[in-house]
Amino acid sequence: MSLFAYSLAVFILVTAVATALFRDVLSVIIVFGAYSLGMAILYTFLLAPDVAMTEAAIGAGVTTLLLLLTIARTTRPTTDRLTERIHVPGVVAVGAFVLVLCTVVLPEMYPVGSLETPVWSNPEVTQHYITETYEQTGVENAVTSVLAAYRGFDTFGEAVVVFAAGVSTLVVLKREVFA
Repeated sequence: MSLFAYSLAVFILVTAVATALFRDVLSVIIVFGAYSLGMAILYTFLLAPDVAMTEAAIGAGVTTLLLLLTIARTTRPTTDRLTERIHVPGVVAVGAFVLVLCTVVLPEMYPVGSLETPVWSNPEVTQHYITETYEQTGVENAVTSVLAAYRGFDTFGEAVVVFAAGVSTLVVLKREVFA
């Protein structure tokens, strides 16, 4: 993995921990929005643009907006401390788990774009999708044809989630503006 990927992973871990530790609700919402944006960038780096767009729209956009609207309509409790007290046994257990995952899983991952990845190690399947998708689906772009035709139910499910989030946000915003 590149320096960018490691830096992004550190940013995501730091924002996740900060989200768990901050006591001020506004601070938590802002850091959570940054976490979601970091995850969207990571998904883009890992060549999953459909997941990245969903994360950016739902996680960084809609969820942050709805949480900000919620605290605007309620009272924020005053806090004595900026962060929560750290539960040391829990941190040790989670840290050990993350360390084991990093030492066992990360070395087994293929570099992004590597020709040794399983998709390239089976060229017959890859070539089938590249050459036959237009005949079978009528869609010129191979990626779009896979998402729309071969993975149609999955893509439809993602579209329903994004649409439902958009409609619910518009309903909440309309109530907010015209109330």
